[in-house]
Amino acid sequence: METREEALEPWAQAGRQPRIAIVGAGMSGIAAVVKLRKAGYTDLVVFEKGDRVGGTWRENTYPGLSCDVPSAWYSFSFALNPDWNYRYSYGPEIQAYMEKTASDFGVTDVVRFNTGVSDLVYDAPCWRLTTTRGETLEYDIVISAAGVLHRPAYPDIEGLDTFAGTRFHSARWDHSVDLSGKRVGVIGTGSTATQIIAEITKRVGHMFVFQRTAQWMTPMLQKKYSEPYKRLLRRVPILRRFAYYWHFLLIGSIIANATTGNKFLQGVISKSCKRNLEENVSDPELRAKLTPNYQAACKRLVFCSEFYPAISRDNAHLITEGIERITPEGIQTEDGALHELDVLVFATGFDPTSFILPTKVTGEDGADLATLWDGAPRAHRGVAMPGFPNFWMIEGPTSPVGNLSLITISENQVDYVIAMIDRMRDEGLAAIAPRIDAYVRYNDAMRVAIKKTVWVTGGCNSWYIDKSGLPNLYPWKPMQYLREMQQPVYDEYRLIRDVAESAGLRAA
Repeated sequence: METREEALEPWAQAGRQPRIAIVGAGMSGIAAVVKLRKAGYTDLVVFEKGDRVGGTWRENTYPGLSCDVPSAWYSFSFALNPDWNYRYSYGPEIQAYMEKTASDFGVTDVVRFNTGVSDLVYDAPCWRLTTTRGETLEYDIVISAAGVLHRPAYPDIEGLDTFAGTRFHSARWDHSVDLSGKRVGVIGTGSTATQIIAEITKRVGHMFVFQRTAQWMTPMLQKKYSEPYKRLLRRVPILRRFAYYWHFLLIGSIIANATTGNKFLQGVISKSCKRNLEENVSDPELRAKLTPNYQAACKRLVFCSEFYPAISRDNAHLITEGIERITPEGIQTEDGALHELDVLVFATGFDPTSFILPTKVTGEDGADLATLWDGAPRAHRGVAMPGFPNFWMIEGPTSPVGNLSLITISENQVDYVIAMIDRMRDEGLAAIAPRIDAYVRYNDAMRVAIKKTVWVTGGCNSWYIDKSGLPNLYPWKPMQYLREMQQPVYDEYRLIRDVAESAGLRAA
């Protein structure tokens, strides 16, 4: 039997497989398992707090749920799907795809379901992991695939708990509630809210939409794929690959150039959004309430064709007065009006600063990740933190997010992590962690560049902005980021050969 001393010998020096723990079995966790295995790393365990794979697509089941990235691109590159039913897939179909991919590639075989991770402590050269079941285990490498948006955010409104009707967050939809003929209130007008309102307004008694900020919207050019088309994709796999890269290059370049400063594309998007509003909302008073006072694409662009018709219905009421308090009967607004409700839905998004938190992560010298981030999380190239050796994040802080395929981003980040693990194996390293000086230079450059993007110049206040007052986003074009992921600069890292070196927060 292996002694503790042998178990703690750096894996690359002992000539054994690294023990790798992956936190989360959503899209990033699935990609990590498949790609790590392909690279020859097989000692893998995935810790998943839920009872199935899927992440956000498992958690969110609200009516009208769909993806705003075309299905052909919102796919794993190693599992391109010829059977998508729609150009923009709906939630249940994406969840089914996640489950099928995980099953086909044997991912579910290494997932420990209903088992979250409560604590991670670095004890050189290993990580001590404590599960929500009270187990303590040791791993050579930890990869966080917890995702970006997974902790529902509830509004800070007086009387939140006093409402006598049924209330729930959009990410915790209560399907036992029959909405037919009910007075339903929805707080929020982001992507989630617009999908919900578009879907249920036609069957509720009255829909009350409480809007704090108007959103720019562009039509979702939805299309149902025919059976002959899907048969063609099955028979000619190269067409799937073509569709994947076509959407990747087309949409990726448009959104990326518009958000990072291309005035012409910003103008094109603005005109499209304004035309969409004018053509679909005939009531001038309602149209004025729905017109944002900031540049299109400053917030995440909303793709929805059915919201404007829904909010224009006779049973729909757009409330723009601020919310004063929630009462047992409903919502009282700042003008003194009481809007009586039977059901209240919080479509108020998620905490964008969590990432792997609330898991307590302790690095070198007792450094606490939550304390270091302090509401403004940053990372080195979106995947690592100085002082936290052999700890990697997929979709970590300042990763490129927006109207892009996060599956593509995740896959490229996994490739980057694999390159680092390969380096450990080839050179017999005990650990790898970013150098503090490299981390500071990188984040300083982003802090300057982000001020030139539409997220700052566009005049809005979005969920991208954290405690720092700046958006937690990658400020350059996503294609540049993907190139960076394929070309790691090892000089930016501490390449630690001796376990004794792996102590203390230092730059070299």
